[in-house]
Amino acid sequence: MNVQAKPESSSGQEQGLLMSASEIQRTLVRLAHELVEKNNGVENLALVGIRRRGVPLAQRIAKIINQIEHTQVPVGSLDITLYRDDLSTVGPKPLVQKSDLEFSVAGKNVVLVDDVLYTGRTIRAALDALFDHGRPARVQLLVLIDRGHRELPIEAAFVGRQVQTSVHQVIEVKLKEVDNLEKVQLAERIERGPMR
Repeated sequence: MNVQAKPESSSGQEQGLLMSASEIQRTLVRLAHELVEKNNGVENLALVGIRRRGVPLAQRIAKIINQIEHTQVPVGSLDITLYRDDLSTVGPKPLVQKSDLEFSVAGKNVVLVDDVLYTGRTIRAALDALFDHGRPARVQLLVLIDRGHRELPIEAAFVGRQVQTSVHQVIEVKLKEVDNLEKVQLAERIERGPMR
C-alpha cells in the first residue's frame, strides 16, 4: 500500500497500516488481561504512562482492568524530557511537561507504559525519572509496539505487537486523545529525529 501521508501529520511517507482502531482496542484488552494474570491480580499495582502517547494508553488499560477486576488502579504520567541522553540535540529550550504522580511509587509494582519500544533510551530515561519519585518494589514495561533495534539491554514484559522494521522506517502511533486519529502505521523516514 503506497499512500502519501499528509506532511503536517507525519514524519514519513506511509507504507502500510499496522493496526486499526479496533485492533488497538483488542490489543489493549489482551494486554490488560495479561497484566492481571501475570501479577496475580492488581494488588499494589500502578500504571505510569510516558508522555505523550503512553499516558492515554495507561489510562485506557486502567479502565479495562477496572472492568475486569472492579478495582481502580492508580495511573500517573512521567515527562522524561530532562532525563534524555540526547537532550542537547532536542534544542536550546526543550518543552517540558509536568509529571503527574499523585501516589507514592515506593513499594509499588509499577508498570511503565509507552507506545513504541525502539532503542531503549526512552525507557532508560523513564526509569531515572521514576526512581526520582521513590523506589518501586518492581518495575515492568508494557508497550503497544516493539520494533526492535535495541541499543540498551531493555525488554518489555508486555508487548502488543512485535514489528520487524529497518532503521529507515518509523512507526507512527496515532491516538484520538492526542492526534484525533486512531491507528498505527509504518512509514519511511523523511527526516531523522531523536531515537526512541
